[in-house]
Amino acid sequence: MPRKRSAAKRRKPSSRQSGSGRRTGLHRLERSLFALVLMLLVATVAVTRLTGSRSLAARLEEAWQNRPRPVAAAEGRRVGLIAGHKGYDSGAVCPNGVVEQEVVQRIAELAAERLRRAGAAVELLDEYDARLNGYRADVLVSIHADSCIERSGFKAARWADSPRPAPGDRLLACLVQAYGEATALAFDHHSITEDMTAYHAFRRVAAETPAAIVEVGFLGGDQVLLTQQPERPARGIANGILCFLEGPTE
Repeated sequence: MPRKRSAAKRRKPSSRQSGSGRRTGLHRLERSLFALVLMLLVATVAVTRLTGSRSLAARLEEAWQNRPRPVAAAEGRRVGLIAGHKGYDSGAVCPNGVVEQEVVQRIAELAAERLRRAGAAVELLDEYDARLNGYRADVLVSIHADSCIERSGFKAARWADSPRPAPGDRLLACLVQAYGEATALAFDHHSITEDMTAYHAFRRVAAETPAAIVEVGFLGGDQVLLTQQPERPARGIANGILCFLEGPTE
């Protein structure tokens, strides 16, 4: 009579079965690694499409350097930003439908966001805002854009008849330097007009409010920058204001 194998022996897997189990585990691990690599490749392609030829590391470094951050000098300071033509008219309108008021409104909103993150109390004002009468703030900047001609450059001005020219000159110096650095546009001082140096808001705000007007570029020659990269002019304006606020109290 043949001897029966014990239950323990019957349950013990063969070496062939053990090898099959190990291979199954390895296959699962390989599939997991393949899925991970595939996801990384997809992410790399997406990043490349978003960032162009520049490396991801370079883009992250730029974002880190340009990030809005708290600035001690801005904490609690009052800043007024006029979105040119808002509440009054459209401003310049280009043949392709680009509207000055819409362009500067977006730039003003982005600049306000950056300044608020830095700690400032920011008010967005209309062109002929009733609050401008006797307006008191640590700084006021009106944001406009130039015509639709194929010309490039930005400009800035203060009130020519200001009773306190020194703060205005320092504000202008900060804005010109910061805006040029952020946008790579040239300062076009040759085209500064009386409409800028005698800008209506300069005569309406309180005498102690440092104020300036900025033409962020030409809607013709600088249209791509102003409409597709509004964060750059916004950063230039915000950084110029922060530069001024970090300076000596007048």
